[in-house]
Amino acid sequence: MTREAVKTLFHPFETDVFLPPGEGEHVLFLGAEAGFRRPGGFNAAMEAVQGFRPLYNGLLRQGIDARPAVEGDDFDMALVLLGRHRGENENFIAEALSRTKPGATIVVAGAREDGIQSLRKRLRSLDVETEHLAKYHAQALWFVRPSDPTALMSALRHPAAMVEERFETAPGMFSHGEIDPGSQFLARYLPKDYRKQAADFGAGWGYLSVALAGQSPEIEGIDLYEADHAALDAARRNIGRLCPGLRTRYHWLDLAREEVKARYDLIVMNPPFHEGHAAEPCLGQAMIRAAASALRAGGDLLLVANRGLPYEPVLAELFRTSGETARNARYKVLWARK
Repeated sequence: MTREAVKTLFHPFETDVFLPPGEGEHVLFLGAEAGFRRPGGFNAAMEAVQGFRPLYNGLLRQGIDARPAVEGDDFDMALVLLGRHRGENENFIAEALSRTKPGATIVVAGAREDGIQSLRKRLRSLDVETEHLAKYHAQALWFVRPSDPTALMSALRHPAAMVEERFETAPGMFSHGEIDPGSQFLARYLPKDYRKQAADFGAGWGYLSVALAGQSPEIEGIDLYEADHAALDAARRNIGRLCPGLRTRYHWLDLAREEVKARYDLIVMNPPFHEGHAAEPCLGQAMIRAAASALRAGGDLLLVANRGLPYEPVLAELFRTSGETARNARYKVLWARK
């Protein structure tokens, strides 16, 4: 289902608030999602940027040329679709400022829960003059890029945060700025002195992979699977710095919908149960199914979940044996053997 804010973003062009960019112009679209249609006259080349694999795949299905990270600069216009993370949203605005030409129009849209109203106030506090309109239960605002946006970019940009002075993270990533307590609980029960090939499903910025490598320094290797492109890049840097001798491969993949082609002896995971804006407990079950397909006979799955999530039936369905290793007030660690 298309988010209303996607339609709101293009509404100023449809209502002739300002002219759509035409042929020969180049538009940057940050946080791009599928479901929009170009208004009449919107003939500019568009670079759609989306680092979350399911949304990226949705853009490809719509025939939109998409990429997971920004490339190039000197864009004539920037479009920004807000998400739920304030720091990531403000980083999007800073990125748009750094990639556009002086005098370019920057158009931003989001719903109230995306923080569009607080963003308007934030920009006003930074002496940015904006105009706005409301449509489709969301708001669009726009402003002109100043000739020298350096100070504005500096005020808006949220730098990477170091967790425990070891792990690089950034706004918008799962468990930004702290170790997720579920992953921390699972880390206590990771195998020691493990020597076979393992995978980390939903690896995020690499905490569980580093923990597993620390307890099993002679492990054959760990493959990391993650849907958030920026988090996977952070994991690559974290592991390169903290576990320089570890054999790794990195896979930007939607585990709920895309096939895992390799096979493993051990899979560890802290499966998410939110996808984009919607709560989706079935996502964890889909990842368990992916793990069952990716394990060799006799291979093991070890996962952590909120205590109330119904993962035991799917484990019993797909694995030869399964059970519970531990639980505390919030989490349970489950195991299964294929």
